Amino acid sequence: MSRRALTLLVAGFLVLLLGVVGAVMKVPYVVLSPGPTENTIGQVDKKPVITISGRQTYPTTGELNLVTVAYQGGPSSRIDLLTALRGWIDPDVAVVPESAIFPETRSQQQVEEENTVEMANSQDYATAAALGELKIPYGTAVSVLSTEKGKPADGKLRKGDEITAVGGRTVANVEGISEAVKAVKPGESVAFTITRGKDKLDVSVPTVQGAGGKAVVGMVMQAKYKFPFDVDINVGDVGGPSAGLMFSLGILDKLTPGELTGGKDIAGTGTIDPSGAVGPIGGIAQKMVGARKAGATVFLTPADNCAEALKAVPDGLRLVRATSLHEAVQALDAIRTGKGEVPACAAG
Repeated sequence: MSRRALTLLVAGFLVLLLGVVGAVMKVPYVVLSPGPTENTIGQVDKKPVITISGRQTYPTTGELNLVTVAYQGGPSSRIDLLTALRGWIDPDVAVVPESAIFPETRSQQQVEEENTVEMANSQDYATAAALGELKIPYGTAVSVLSTEKGKPADGKLRKGDEITAVGGRTVANVEGISEAVKAVKPGESVAFTITRGKDKLDVSVPTVQGAGGKAVVGMVMQAKYKFPFDVDINVGDVGGPSAGLMFSLGILDKLTPGELTGGKDIAGTGTIDPSGAVGPIGGIAQKMVGARKAGATVFLTPADNCAEALKAVPDGLRLVRATSLHEAVQALDAIRTGKGEVPACAAG
């Protein structure tokens, strides 16, 4: 056998060996790619994404698309080396360490459950922000979502208990209750006034020392909103809080005459809080690619994501900065009418 033939044989064998190893070797990375979009003023599986009952709604056209990121991998289903290598050379895909998506302190199931809770919260926040923008009043309350096994609240407080006061003082938000508990010394008890079903109860719960030396009782709370009409959001298997802004815009569009989009294909992303403030999200590059592939020409971008977005914006996609729901509404009004300033993303 000639030296050249031997070299080709050895090279071919090494390539084959590398391919086999790459196909079976599992690596602790996650591949992030553009996910599907959903029109918040449209339908999913022949059902409206947003259904409003008990309040007049108005027809609208165009699209207000939320965007998503799909992922491969995770502690329970790791990707192989070849999949990771393909991701590294694909400009529309990001390959990140597994710990960036699934922290070592939480299992994959816990992360996915948290994403589900965050999605539920974002829908409530989006409704609250939209009603606030329209000056429609609503009520608030705080309920117990869960208690930590072995901590003082376990057995004393139950899922669904509505906390109305702490230490005799009326409270209406999660932060107020948390601060009231932290204000006592670890080991002391906290008096909660709760509504459980039809009963109003006073429950004394001891505290223990938590992170930073502050008192805790070991419960997870959830803001509970009392809206004057029903807003139901159906998005299927989508988790996380990043669709908040687009939910709010969809609700606003349905509750007001005319078309917020002007018939255009608008996409966007961003968390939202009940005051209407828009927060940053992850996976902005993949979300922009997904939006553009779906036909969007305008992309509402959280201000804190603007610098990153400018480095990867696809051709034909206009980035519009959004620091709040109010600013996003004004920007869409300006785009639709051709009058007024449209806030653009700026580097740095």
